[in-house]
Amino acid sequence: MMRFGSLFAGIGGLDLGLERAGMSCAFQVERDPYCRRVLAKHWPDVPRYGDIREVKPDGLPAIELLCGGFPCQPHSVAGDREASADDRDLWGEFARLIHGTRPRWVVAENVLGLLSSEGGGFFGRVLGDLAGLGFDAEWRVLTAAAMGAPHLRRRVFIVAHANGERREERRDGAGPAEPRRLAWGAPESRGGWEDEPGVGRVANGVPRRVDRLRACGNAIVPGVAEYVGRLIMGAEGRE
Repeated sequence: MMRFGSLFAGIGGLDLGLERAGMSCAFQVERDPYCRRVLAKHWPDVPRYGDIREVKPDGLPAIELLCGGFPCQPHSVAGDREASADDRDLWGEFARLIHGTRPRWVVAENVLGLLSSEGGGFFGRVLGDLAGLGFDAEWRVLTAAAMGAPHLRRRVFIVAHANGERREERRDGAGPAEPRRLAWGAPESRGGWEDEPGVGRVANGVPRRVDRLRACGNAIVPGVAEYVGRLIMGAEGRE
C-alpha cells in the first residue's frame, strides 16, 4: 500500500481522499489546535507533528508520497496577495521536506490565484523548485462541482513524480525512477452528494463554530483528492 505524509493537514480532507484511493497515511503535520483534535479523532494511530517549521525530516516515517495544501492566503484574490512577502508563505518549508523525505510523488494544492500570484512568478518558483529537487510536474484546475458537489470551488492541483535524472536515492532504497504521466480525463460525478457538511453560516458567538467554519472553509474536498489519488494509483499500476 502506498504510504503518504500529509503537510498542512487541516481536518484531513486530502488525507481522506487519498485513503479512499487506496493509500495509507503515515504522518500528519498541522499546528491548528481545533484541526489537530479532528485529526486525532479520525486518525488516532497516525503520528502528528505541529509547526512545519520545526519538523525534522530525519524523524519522519518513510513515505512514497508527500502531499499538502500549503497556505493560500498569500495568493488568494480575497486578500492582499503579498505572495513571497507574506509571512504565511510556507512553500519553502514544503520544498524543504520534499528534499528531506525524498518521496516518489508530490501532491500540492492551492487556490486558483496561485497561477497569477506575482504575475505568475510564484507559480514559476514552485515548478522551478520541484524541477531542482528532481521532479517532473503536471497541474490541473479541478472543481468540486466536477465530482458532483453543489458548489464550484476551483483549486490548482500540482502532481509531481521523481524523474530519471534525480541524483539522490529515495529513502525507500529504490533509487531514481522514470517519470510517469497521469491519465487526466473528465472526472466521473458521484451522483448524489453525501459529503456536504452542515457548517451553518451563523456563528452566534460560539467560538467552536467559528473554528469549524474556518477549518471547513480551508479543507480540501475529499472527492477531488480521491480522483487525484486514483490517477496516481493507476500510474503506479496499483488500482
